[in-house]
Amino acid sequence: MGSLQPWHWVILAVVVIVLFGAKRLPDAARSLGKSLRIFKSEVREMQSENKAEASIESPTPVQSQRVEPPTGAEQGHTEARPA
Repeated sequence: MGSLQPWHWVILAVVVIVLFGAKRLPDAARSLGKSLRIFKSEVREMQSENKAEASIESPTPVQSQRVEPPTGAEQGHTEARPA
């Protein structure tokens, strides 16, 4: 009862041929095939990108150290002399 019987498929095929015409059916099937190929290639590309991102290791954190500012003598400065 829940599945389609062979005569259901025949009626469906006749309706499709009447609606779209016999000349347009090959073009429609061809464009549907191209669309499916593009979709599959995009899905594969996305999966490979996700695998590549997952394989990249996270960088090691940088340790911070306190640095003392240099004094005036270490920088090569001398005291300013009034003129």
